[in-house]
Amino acid sequence: GSCTVVAALAQKSNDVDPISTSLNIMRRLPPSKIEQNLAGLLNLTPASTDELLQRIDQPLTLSSGTSRKYVLSDYNRDGDSYRSPWTNKYDPPIDDGFLPSSSLRALEVTFNDVFDAYRELYYEGGVSSVYLWDLDEEDPTSGWAGCFLIQKDVKGDKHVSNGSWNSIHVVECNTSDGGKKASYKLTTTIMVTMNTDGVELGATNLAGSMTRQSEIKDAVVQHGSDGHIALVGRMIEDMEIEMRSNMDGLYLQKTSEVVSKVRSVREGGGVSKEHVEKLNEKVK
Repeated sequence: GSCTVVAALAQKSNDVDPISTSLNIMRRLPPSKIEQNLAGLLNLTPASTDELLQRIDQPLTLSSGTSRKYVLSDYNRDGDSYRSPWTNKYDPPIDDGFLPSSSLRALEVTFNDVFDAYRELYYEGGVSSVYLWDLDEEDPTSGWAGCFLIQKDVKGDKHVSNGSWNSIHVVECNTSDGGKKASYKLTTTIMVTMNTDGVELGATNLAGSMTRQSEIKDAVVQHGSDGHIALVGRMIEDMEIEMRSNMDGLYLQKTSEVVSKVRSVREGGGVSKEHVEKLNEKVK
């Protein structure tokens, strides 16, 4: 099983740092089994559990039993409870859970409304959530960070029997000049899984993930907090467009190319003279 493979790779690694070793292992294992492989790593290196959970992105899950669904992640978790971006309350309820400052909460509410509209326009479904926190709780003017999440499942589509799309955007905003300027760093991870089970394609599974970063330095923030919304929104939109294009070329077109090279299908079951000559050259 995957846990056995994880253990074998861990023992063969010459890297003494368990974090680097674990990250190297995860990059070489199937993206469709992230949760199972991560569980195996945590059993092998329990002392690294917290850091590994922070550094290895997992497919997003949704709340259940709430009036309005939201995305569950480490960014809104406190113990075994998760904070809703819509109500700012934890489920199950706790007394001392982390809450953003009043000014940051106001920005978080606006971000959630705007990002929810963005999700509907681009994805026509799914669930989005935005969670913010102060970089320095003692000095709220120093900046903030946030996580912008989108999760969408697909079932019974014409071409895809089931699949999922997970977007994880982590933004760090450092302000200066009394909040009039800001530098933004965006780290985006997108995880995609697609399964087909039709007559034309047969049973096929495609899964992958991609991480990219971008930065904007010393941007002028206009109109107060609304300026953050415009700048961050543009960064996320541009990043998603670029990454969707890259994933299409990296996974879909490359997979089609590989399959076409492995077996060339021609009418009548025949093969061309050129194809036979290439095969003969390879076996010489």
